[in-house]
Amino acid sequence: MELTGFDWLVIVGYLAIALAIGLFFRKRAGRDLSSFFLSGRSLPWWIAGTSMVATTFAADTPLAVTGLVARHGLAGNWFWWSFALGGMLTVFLYARLWRRAEVLTDVELVELRYGGKPAAFLRGFRAIYIALLVNSIIIGWVTGAMVTVLQQTIFAGRAAGAGGNEWILIVTLLGVVGVYATASGLWGVAITDFLQFILAMVGSVALAVIAVDHLGGLGAMRARVVASFPEGDDAFRYLPDFSAVDPWMPIGIFLVMLFVQWWASWYPGAEPGGGGYVVQRMASAKDERHSVLATLWFQIAHYCVRPWPWLLVAFAALALYPDLRTMDNPGVGYPSVIRDLAPAGIRGLILVAFFAAFMSTISTQMNWGASYLVNDFYRRFVRPEADDRHLTRVSRAASILVLAVGSAAAWLMRDISVDEAWKLLAALGAGTGAVFMLRWFWWRLNAWSEIVAMVASLIGFIIVSGFVEAIEYRLAVVAALTIAAWLTATYLTPPEGESTLRAFYRKVRPAGPGWRPIARTLPEVRGDGHLGLSVVAALLAAGIVYCTLPAIGLILFGSYGKGMLVLSGAVACAGGVVLLLRRIGWERVVR
Repeated sequence: MELTGFDWLVIVGYLAIALAIGLFFRKRAGRDLSSFFLSGRSLPWWIAGTSMVATTFAADTPLAVTGLVARHGLAGNWFWWSFALGGMLTVFLYARLWRRAEVLTDVELVELRYGGKPAAFLRGFRAIYIALLVNSIIIGWVTGAMVTVLQQTIFAGRAAGAGGNEWILIVTLLGVVGVYATASGLWGVAITDFLQFILAMVGSVALAVIAVDHLGGLGAMRARVVASFPEGDDAFRYLPDFSAVDPWMPIGIFLVMLFVQWWASWYPGAEPGGGGYVVQRMASAKDERHSVLATLWFQIAHYCVRPWPWLLVAFAALALYPDLRTMDNPGVGYPSVIRDLAPAGIRGLILVAFFAAFMSTISTQMNWGASYLVNDFYRRFVRPEADDRHLTRVSRAASILVLAVGSAAAWLMRDISVDEAWKLLAALGAGTGAVFMLRWFWWRLNAWSEIVAMVASLIGFIIVSGFVEAIEYRLAVVAALTIAAWLTATYLTPPEGESTLRAFYRKVRPAGPGWRPIARTLPEVRGDGHLGLSVVAALLAAGIVYCTLPAIGLILFGSYGKGMLVLSGAVACAGGVVLLLRRIGWERVVR
């Protein structure tokens, strides 16, 4: 695919702007640790929320969506749509608690919630585990996806890796990210995320319009897909047709996604109860109101605004390249559409969209990973007396370390398909999600509950992988084994000390009966009320997502009456959320 001078001008101009933003915020980020990792806890909700959205919009995402559509049709996306319910629970149950906890990372919560040597060990271990292992896996698959895009576009026609030109360009992009993320901390990351999200959406929409137009419109595209495959109409079903002779998605896999995966798995960006860089953005918000609104905007944009441009290109790829369904890495269909259909002058814009998506994720992974290494390991165990100036220097060095380790992982993971990597990481953390959700609302959980959950999840995954082939079924089995293990450990070990539990309850004030024994000892502390109404609000908010997604598809493909009917369901759910928030008393959120 040839790029014109204008295409290169767009690419170089974007990189220059990203660098300029990073350098502009350099001094502000260097004030102290909170400024470097949390923007001084001063981000408005629309910046913090958009930064969450941009981070989860990586170069891998459109490729993974294409792979899911090729394998299971539209319903294959329930792999990630199912997390919407957990995401809305995070909005209405956990966002205020995280902001109230005033932690710098989600791992820091460990020693706020638990006490003693087990808590210290858990905090240090999780810091290293997430920063250098999980984080590197994420950087690896995101970078691998970007390499695939380059191989299928700019460097198409060459043997994979021939000349190494795609890796030279990747190193250039990583270098730009390294400079601005290291210099500006979360200030630069969040502001560039905002710009990168806009660019990524413009590029995605432009490609969707070009692809659909090339195929003669949405109706012609659909007809071509249906004609190309047995049971081809199943490709467009929001809910799978399990009565089909050869269903695109088996009922067992769908049920695991819908009823198990969202609460059982720890998955970056969709952690049950919140975690990772989502918590980092919550903690960086101005106050509890901005934390809630930022997280709500993230969920709406993530599930309602972004998906359909990707989905349309995925269907176009399925129409243009029917052999995608039998390929090991069907995600290549997305960049193939760019290569074959994007006109000169637009190619640069679409590639910049990918560069923006890629760089927003890498910059977040650098800053987020470094926050664990510095706050939860170096400052906690190595130099607890270090001043802010020293810690800021160490933070910049840690950011470079995270990038270097992640780059090495990218090289090792270059042949793994993105959607399979997604599922692998979800299965690997199966069963731990329930602990992360319950630790806020049940006093009896202790540090050993989380330690055993992590160990049991890993061991269970290794054992189950030997006799359960489908990753989705592995997830369900591992989740059941892990929950049994940590529940047993919880009751075989003593509870946390009363002073630790009282301090946590006094600071966070969680709702519900799970803290009743501790609440009785603190009659002057008023815990949050209306836990049940908050859960109902989360369910209705999830209804907004699950009505909006099919409504957009119905309207796009000409079923206007049905589409408007389903969309009215989303509006009704939204009205219910507002009424419940007023009943709960969150006036500062809904005013």
